[in-house]
Amino acid sequence: MLYESMTGNTKRAAEMLGGAARAAGAEVSVRPVAEPDLHELARADALLIGTWTDGMILFGMRPGGARRLRAMPLIHGKPVGIFCTYAVNPGRTLDKLESIVRGRGGDVVARQALHRGNVEAGIDELVADVVVSVSA
Repeated sequence: MLYESMTGNTKRAAEMLGGAARAAGAEVSVRPVAEPDLHELARADALLIGTWTDGMILFGMRPGGARRLRAMPLIHGKPVGIFCTYAVNPGRTLDKLESIVRGRGGDVVARQALHRGNVEAGIDELVADVVVSVSA
């Protein structure tokens, strides 16, 4: 799992997702986008990639740390669940994150926006969607 976090909300979400994936029987590592382990990425059956929502409250929402996300290693053919954390409205953050992930070769199979005040909501659903895509 790779994440980009500014205030710690997305890191917390990534750690919770990692715990849920472990509980589902997956071997998981949780790392910042800037510190990927290339061996782990190559071995991974699937990935979860997340970021925070950056931008104005009513418009211009985008993935935080997009430059680092665009520079992450290629992930050709990997099923990927994407997520973002947000305070008010995620806008099109997930659409833009999906475009970045597809540009790195990933196959987005699940998406979830997680409100920073209730990060727990949506964790199990996102993990289940990714697990199902790997099993199929």
